[in-house]
Amino acid sequence: MSAGPDENRNSPLEAWVRALQLTAPIERREAPTLPVLIDALGERFGAAPALVSADASLSYRSLADSVNRHARWALQQGLVAGDVVCLLMPNCPDYMAIWLGLTRVGVIVSLLNTNLTGEVLAHSINIVAPRYVIVAAALSRAARAARAHIPPTVQCWVHGPGYPELPRLDLEVARLPAEKLTDAEYQPPALDDRALYIYTSGTTGLPKAANVSHLRLMKWSHWFAGLMDTQSSDRMYNCLPLYHSVGGVVATGATLIAGGTVVLRERFSAGDFWRDIATERCTLFQYIGELCRYLVSSPRQPEETRHALRLCCGNGLRPEVWEEFKARFRIPRILEYYAATEGNFSLYNCEGQPGAIGRIPPFLAHRIPVALVKFDPASGAPLRDGTGLCVRCDVNEVGEAIGEISNANGKHSSRFEGYADPEASLQKMVRDVFARGDAWYRTGDLMRKDEHGYFYFVDRVGDTYRWKGENVSTGEVTAVITACPGVSDAAVYGVTVPGTDGRAGMAALVVNTKFELGTFRHHLATRLPDYARPLFLRIVTSIELTGTFKLRKQELALEGYDPARITGDLYFDDRQRQAYVRLDAALAARLRAGKLRL
Repeated sequence: MSAGPDENRNSPLEAWVRALQLTAPIERREAPTLPVLIDALGERFGAAPALVSADASLSYRSLADSVNRHARWALQQGLVAGDVVCLLMPNCPDYMAIWLGLTRVGVIVSLLNTNLTGEVLAHSINIVAPRYVIVAAALSRAARAARAHIPPTVQCWVHGPGYPELPRLDLEVARLPAEKLTDAEYQPPALDDRALYIYTSGTTGLPKAANVSHLRLMKWSHWFAGLMDTQSSDRMYNCLPLYHSVGGVVATGATLIAGGTVVLRERFSAGDFWRDIATERCTLFQYIGELCRYLVSSPRQPEETRHALRLCCGNGLRPEVWEEFKARFRIPRILEYYAATEGNFSLYNCEGQPGAIGRIPPFLAHRIPVALVKFDPASGAPLRDGTGLCVRCDVNEVGEAIGEISNANGKHSSRFEGYADPEASLQKMVRDVFARGDAWYRTGDLMRKDEHGYFYFVDRVGDTYRWKGENVSTGEVTAVITACPGVSDAAVYGVTVPGTDGRAGMAALVVNTKFELGTFRHHLATRLPDYARPLFLRIVTSIELTGTFKLRKQELALEGYDPARITGDLYFDDRQRQAYVRLDAALAARLRAGKLRL
């Protein structure tokens, strides 16, 4: 019996074929940039809803008009190709219209993390050397706090009322023409030109700005449109931040290029999620693994199975959550994938294999050169053999995932675009891997590959751990902690908590007589986003160093937060009481039983 059309539509082979067909013209440089494509989409889909939120919406025509107006604003301000504008706004339809408009005329837009404050926010701005910063009025407090650390030559504009010291972008843009830009007005950027900076914490230090070209924006959008088979009838629910590549490009671009609707929410709410999905008639939603775990842990709701979903797409869905998530919420299809904003390869689980982050079909192996190499924990680098080359992992052996780098158009498409900081780019590369002179991108992720070719995520390498769907840099957290009065030294690391994804933050502190818990907690709350603040504190007399003067954090992490194993003061950040409380055996038992809100 032959397969029906729906079966073909959902088959892994058909998904790969669609993705390849949609991205082929982009690979050949025969496609426009995404901002230019918006004009054609505006003409094709007109009044159909493109981006909708709880209190605003843009049709395809109005999105195209807004893109053109913002492009003219950039030209009016004298911005030229290669200039940088930072954007600090919560999720809303205008967010995309702004960066699409500015990038249309060659401006590079830096998408700032809305959780950042103070000096860390200023650092994210300063490393890309912008000419302008655009900030939503709702985030004016964070902008004011960072302003003192930003050069006075950087001009600031506000979107919306409530920040009277700054000129209003939304009012100025509304006065400009919405017609399609003419060739005489501007020189359009090429596909290979840089479009965005999207921030990633990487493996060490403060946030780094990853380069994202127009080419990658188009490839991401069309590749995922092919894998998901997006149609004009689709409605994508997106409560992930638009400043990330997952929520800001994959979920939006893959839906928009097919004429579908992106339903935006400012943030994830487990209580509102299924009600929104049902009310908005969504057929798709974008996830991260922590979102799925929260949903599984939430009380049952009638709407959780009364939906029109056909697929959910995302990354980080852990094996122990997968089956319950799919069965309880009656999800027809899960498209799990692995990717990094700055990475040069991706993996896709089109078959729905529970727990796997993806595989590479044999017919694409030549285009996606990926390897797992043995990792040396002592050096923090890939293990080398007697010849000085790296050692490939055997089946089901854990190693670091790496992708071969090629910036040539002919060989394969695994370009590594790196970061705004060239030195940071070099640190993500490893050379002389399998042959003298070759170069590979280091993911910093430990994986294993089974006998069927499926990859499974195991852990992070280095000084980054993942908590509440965000990568947390221990270097960034340590810098904030050690600036607090009373803290002499600190080590920050991630620890596992039963029933949660990723690792919660823990800090071992060496303190003096000036240290006070309440002051310390306030210090962190005003300088770090919630997900980056350590959940556990341990007071120690000293922190041991290795022979190469590295903190012995691995030993501390293994000891965890068990009061039976630890001497000295141990504390838990009780978010409901908004205070650090002493962590005793009874509280530890409640944590292990999953009875505390984290």
